[in-house]
Amino acid sequence: MRSSFATHRGLTLMKTPSLRQAAGRRWMAAACGLLALALVSGLIGTVASIPGPIPAKPGAGPFSYFPTD
Repeated sequence: MRSSFATHRGLTLMKTPSLRQAAGRRWMAAACGLLALALVSGLIGTVASIPGPIPAKPGAGPFSYFPTD
């Protein structure tokens, strides 16, 4: 009886990708991931922005000990 670990000849259902194709897919996945992250962060920044004009003289901020008003 033949071992199940033995290599056998027969039809191949799917050809495995080459090293170059695998590296290209990883590079494309990383590039698409960075692009998606940039788009999502831009969308969040647009939604979270305060509409309206910015006041000319800001009030006391979180790091000011002595407010001028």
